[in-house]
Amino acid sequence: MTITADLPTEVQRPRARTAPLVRLLRSELRMVLRRPRTLIMIGLLALVPVIAGIGIALASSGDTSGDPVGEGIAALVDGNGLLLPVFALVLALNMLLPLTGAMLAADALAGETANGTLRSLLLAPVSRPRVLAVKAFGVATVSLLVVLLMAVTGSIAGVLLLGGDGMLTMSGTSLPFIDAIGRILLTVLLVTVQIWALAAIALAVSAWTEHPLIVVVVGLGVVILSGVLSAIPALDWLDPVLMTTSWETIPEVIRDPLPTGTLLEGVLRAGCYIVIGYSLALARMLSRDG
Repeated sequence: MTITADLPTEVQRPRARTAPLVRLLRSELRMVLRRPRTLIMIGLLALVPVIAGIGIALASSGDTSGDPVGEGIAALVDGNGLLLPVFALVLALNMLLPLTGAMLAADALAGETANGTLRSLLLAPVSRPRVLAVKAFGVATVSLLVVLLMAVTGSIAGVLLLGGDGMLTMSGTSLPFIDAIGRILLTVLLVTVQIWALAAIALAVSAWTEHPLIVVVVGLGVVILSGVLSAIPALDWLDPVLMTTSWETIPEVIRDPLPTGTLLEGVLRAGCYIVIGYSLALARMLSRDG
């Protein structure tokens, strides 16, 4: 008779413990933020509003005609410094921020697959939906951090370089400082949700390949293709399903009163892309063989 024959089942076969979720999330953030390319990317994007503010300040000081510098939001930024972060975020949403979301999604799954580290995660005592949730959390958090940092540097640079203690809206009204900060934070939220939508699609592609470059190319391809299709009048019927349709409505955040219906429609459209992207990524994670 062996000694283990009389031992309880719990002693003979220890249960596999699931790693605490908080520790997984903290570890994922630490790993993402330790990548040199991520830190360089965050630093460069934080400088975008500063560079834009310097350019507008120089252009306005050299303009002796008295005409507004630029068109649209750019024409209102001079002397309206709290509008600079909104202008910078809308400007970066055309390419830089989508590139950021695609790169983060590419590193989250495809990059780790190429390095061989994703396989060890899938073999660990952590469910695959939880692994994907942790990866998605890392992408979403760093995306929010980048957008929020751009808003902070843009606000500081705008006040110092362009002046102004409130916000002049596109409707011709002037908002006090507190309301202006609220509009900036609303822009941060709207832009971040749109980046999450693109990152979700990129994450789905990242789950199906081990080449991060393919993920980046597909992510930017979605942006470019959406922009091209929306520019063709004969394809106007496609606008409700194109991702960039929501991006074009974000400047409406500086209108008074706030067009909540238009902005909410953009958020819902982005939410649909988030659900589709993460569902495709989860389907792949559940079906892959490690």
